[in-house]
Amino acid sequence: MKQKEKKQKRPIVFDKTAVIILIVFLFISIGTAIGVFVLTKNIISTWTMTSLEGIAVPPNSTDDPLVSETENAPSTNTDPVQLNPEIASEPWDGVSRVTVLLMGLDYRDWKAGDTPRTDSMMLMSLDPLSDTASILSIPRDMWVNIPGFEYARINMAYYLGELYDLPGGGPALAIETVEQFLGVPIQYYAQIDFSAFERFIDEIDGVTVRPETDVKIDPIGDGYKQILEAGKVYTLPGDLALGYARARYTEGGDFDRAKRQQEVIMSILDRILSYEMLPKLIAKAPTLYQEVSSGIRTNLTLDQVIRLATSAVSVDRENINNYIIDASTVEMAKTPDGTQDILIPIPDKIRLIRDAAFTTGGPVGPAAISGDESSLVKSENARVSIQNGSWLSGLAASSSEYLKTYDFNIIEEVDGQASDVTTIYLYKSKPYVIQFIFDLFENAGLNKPRLYNRLDMNSGTDIVVVLGNDWANYVNQNGFPQAE
Repeated sequence: MKQKEKKQKRPIVFDKTAVIILIVFLFISIGTAIGVFVLTKNIISTWTMTSLEGIAVPPNSTDDPLVSETENAPSTNTDPVQLNPEIASEPWDGVSRVTVLLMGLDYRDWKAGDTPRTDSMMLMSLDPLSDTASILSIPRDMWVNIPGFEYARINMAYYLGELYDLPGGGPALAIETVEQFLGVPIQYYAQIDFSAFERFIDEIDGVTVRPETDVKIDPIGDGYKQILEAGKVYTLPGDLALGYARARYTEGGDFDRAKRQQEVIMSILDRILSYEMLPKLIAKAPTLYQEVSSGIRTNLTLDQVIRLATSAVSVDRENINNYIIDASTVEMAKTPDGTQDILIPIPDKIRLIRDAAFTTGGPVGPAAISGDESSLVKSENARVSIQNGSWLSGLAASSSEYLKTYDFNIIEEVDGQASDVTTIYLYKSKPYVIQFIFDLFENAGLNKPRLYNRLDMNSGTDIVVVLGNDWANYVNQNGFPQAE
């Protein structure tokens, strides 16, 4: 693998209180942003401290490849937090919903000296107006379109961005991929290494968990293996907590793992809010920050973290909602070469989870799986562009006339880019129209069209349908199918 020269970055000198440092560290390095918000509220209401003079930040070096952006190369970075200037972070107005993509890297790739994939992905979102927050876990085997690379498992987005040295690297391509998959704008990201996670768990004297099923713990390194039994309560140190969060080999696979990861996050929240733990963390905040934060890569600046933490102090635990893309929202499948397991998203069900997690009022609408589908399509009044990407001349016009009989609002009939497979570009959430088209293809015995989420609330078109050769071949041989 080609090594990239690491850029020298200007040191950050902190002239902040220990409380602020603790907020910054917790928010970025552990991923428990929500817990930090509540922690901030408790600290601010009860604590008064004088300013710390500028804390000297010595250069960090480590043999742990997870800390370095290059393969086994010594770090020349003097920032405890590795800021990524190539991914510009937009100014935040303090009232709009803000979303952070949290990523953990696959240790097996680092150990083998390969460009890493993501081992875990979570979206954490805060809505200051409603004082609510949400956490959404995304399975790493989700089969999605990676911009510029066609379809692959979503954990490959980071890998491809790093491998091809794209602008912003792996984090930028991962953000773009998740945004396109879910149609949710992502302002920030944070990439965490395992050693930082373990170190902090040990500092809070472990986390308490109650497994729903037997879980085999296999810690990284020379840790001892053991089995945690279902229903029992355990307090785990850092290495075992990480092993618990990363374990995959239970009946539910990645879906169970997502639940365990969110369980660990909420357990961290409980731990840091305990009366005994809070004074200890505040007292050790400067030292702890310097020791652990070298394992962090982010486009959040110090000022942005402080603003986020300060603006979110009113979020109560009962207003933190957890979501998982689980087995009910995907189809189990294999990669085209048949060698790897993948998860095919069911678009309508994914959108329901997306809307519940990232809109204040909950889902935009129920799944269009029953009732008079033509009436549902008419009620959505989606502005649809029909484009002919096939060999069959006049297909856009004839298909438009056909769809109009089912109350489609066709605003355009044009030629499009050549395509073997019918492709849909979704600019605004229109689940009934999408479901209707999917049903048409299923009734005709065709594979579902490709669906790309391209959220754009300013677009004059809600949906673009590029008709491919699959649709042209069917229509040419059989005529238009009848909706059921």
